[in-house]
Amino acid sequence: MNKITILLCLMSLLTACSNNELVEKGFPVSTSSTANTAEQIEGIRNDTLSFATRPSNILLTKNAAHRLTPIFKVNFHPKTEKPFTGTVGVHRNYDRAGDQLGNRWNNNFMPGFSAVYGYNFVNLSHYNLEAQTTNLFFEKPVLIKTLYYPAFSRDTLNGVAISRNYYLISCYDEDTNRDGYISLRDLRRFYYFDINGKEQGALVPKNYAVRSSEYDSANDYMYVFAQLDENKNGQMEYEEPIHIFWIDLSAPERVGRQY
Repeated sequence: MNKITILLCLMSLLTACSNNELVEKGFPVSTSSTANTAEQIEGIRNDTLSFATRPSNILLTKNAAHRLTPIFKVNFHPKTEKPFTGTVGVHRNYDRAGDQLGNRWNNNFMPGFSAVYGYNFVNLSHYNLEAQTTNLFFEKPVLIKTLYYPAFSRDTLNGVAISRNYYLISCYDEDTNRDGYISLRDLRRFYYFDINGKEQGALVPKNYAVRSSEYDSANDYMYVFAQLDENKNGQMEYEEPIHIFWIDLSAPERVGRQY
């Protein structure tokens, strides 16, 4: 067996171990009869509705007065019962239109936006250095899929310096399928927050489940693909229609449906 084959086998084993450690994301939210009779989601302990959380690293936003701290749920390994917490991962976009067009995104997901995620990422703390005040983005824990925040780097779009002064968050914030848990099985929502971490509203109607997004550099638009919960059961089915919404990133309160 040559060295390359041995290396591939080792990588496969490491990947398998890693996948076994990270069971489904989520946490229980109800002690109702529905929750007690529902099948327990693997890896989510149903012994208590409260759980410990821990902060992660500091995220540096473009505005020096505003700093963010991701908050993670303390998890327990299903076999060893040892506690562990998630860490921040970064979404990168290497497929840029090119520096020859005046686009320098510094590998950010979109110009002016860094995008992060993490395992059982359940809240976000905002700190204002000038006012020395702290506030949470969500009153209760949610399951954050992606946080978009003003990038610290000097990004340009079509030769013009670009910066953002707000945040976008896609998350699971409600037990929409009524199984007693907030998890990836629920409808994913998409919210807009101002620079101080105050919610400004949902950018996609709440009877949709956000699936994915694309960026349009010519118009500075974000396209969000979302699935309509047509039968109103709070979960996604393959046969339900997918619609596309646009968001004007230069003025995120301007939204519309394209398809």
